[in-house]
Amino acid sequence: MSRAPKTPAGIAQRLVSRRTREGAEELRELGTWRRQTYRLPREKARETAREWFERYPKAAYLTQVESWRLTDEGLIEFTMRRLPTAD
Repeated sequence: MSRAPKTPAGIAQRLVSRRTREGAEELRELGTWRRQTYRLPREKARETAREWFERYPKAAYLTQVESWRLTDEGLIEFTMRRLPTAD
């Protein structure tokens, strides 16, 4: 018996879990929001946030920086939040 997901949602979740990006933790779904947490140097953090706002415009996806902090290592840890669709 195969353990591979059969539903579209299961396949999508498997693909998301495979995708790894430097400094990114796993994409989380809590309720209707999609969240992703990063821990990056300041300039890379700014670039990543800008990419989110370009890919998921604030007006359509309610994209926002949910929280951020400066770590002891001098990195910026932040969580981006958006709606899954622009319906």
